[in-house]
Amino acid sequence: MAEEAPRRTWRTHPLIKRLALIAIVAVGLWLWKATDLPERQIILQLTGDGWSSARALDLQVLDDEEHILKREELFFANGPPPEVTFKMRLPEGTFRALLFVKVEGREPRVRVEERLTVGEGEAIVRQPRLPAASR
Repeated sequence: MAEEAPRRTWRTHPLIKRLALIAIVAVGLWLWKATDLPERQIILQLTGDGWSSARALDLQVLDDEEHILKREELFFANGPPPEVTFKMRLPEGTFRALLFVKVEGREPRVRVEERLTVGEGEAIVRQPRLPAASR
């Protein structure tokens, strides 16, 4: 007489073990994504005197401890467009933004400082002003 194979029930099915692992991975991914920082857009509207002669922008965003969270440099052959967008992941809070501008005909880079207050919105719009050229 041949031995009977053990009877399969839903509890002993191998798919149940895999489903538990898949559920654990899915919850882990969800938690990881839920704690991820949202991507923000820092929009600089470059209107006013002097921007047409800007050839490079160096944006640095710093936290309270003066650590650089983001740094990006852009170069322009004929001046920047009226609006420049930088994308970065930032939590809610207040940050310091330093903008170093290379202006044609001026040797040192011009420093422009802005405060960034990040709320729930994705876009932070600023209209920085270049200081007048000192001779």
